[in-house]
Amino acid sequence: MKQSPNRQQTELVRKGLHFLIGLAPILAAFNRVYTLILLGAGTILYTAMEIFRIRGGHIPIISDLTVFASRRRDHGRFVLGPVTLGLGAFLSLLIFSPLPAAIAVFALAFGDGTASLAGKFLGRIRPPFFFGKSLEGSIACFLGALLSAYPATVYAGEGSWRTALIAACTATLTEILPIRDWDNVIIPLAVGLAVQFLA
Repeated sequence: MKQSPNRQQTELVRKGLHFLIGLAPILAAFNRVYTLILLGAGTILYTAMEIFRIRGGHIPIISDLTVFASRRRDHGRFVLGPVTLGLGAFLSLLIFSPLPAAIAVFALAFGDGTASLAGKFLGRIRPPFFFGKSLEGSIACFLGALLSAYPATVYAGEGSWRTALIAACTATLTEILPIRDWDNVIIPLAVGLAVQFLA
């Protein structure tokens, strides 16, 4: 179904914010502890502000941006996406060694992010076993995860397409699952585990 211009703008803003989580591994390369503190504090602060908004309060810019970037199903409710996004990145950096953690967060930012955009704007083929997701979105997820994972392996001194392929396949298979906002947690954890133990 074709998106209205307003929904197109909303989706672009949502995924623009989604892509920003890809900065977390770059910051962690300089200081992992401070990055974890920043992610944790940011997630807690957003949660407090969102509770305040739901109770009728208004925080300039933050509340407006949250409402503008929310899905229809989230209108009038707590917008969970930013919480799970921060949590997914936080857990990845906390649990995994640096390379799997970076690849996991990149898969979340660029694999899941591009899958959503491709699915919304280009998605036409929806196989029954894709739980409503589109083939175009899954291809975009695979490419986004693959092309963000490989440079991370190069930076780590490996330059491994095998590792990138493991990450991309895991991200794509996980993204298909009908887990809504929790994909922001499940995708990076699944990718991190796959890279840590299989690559």
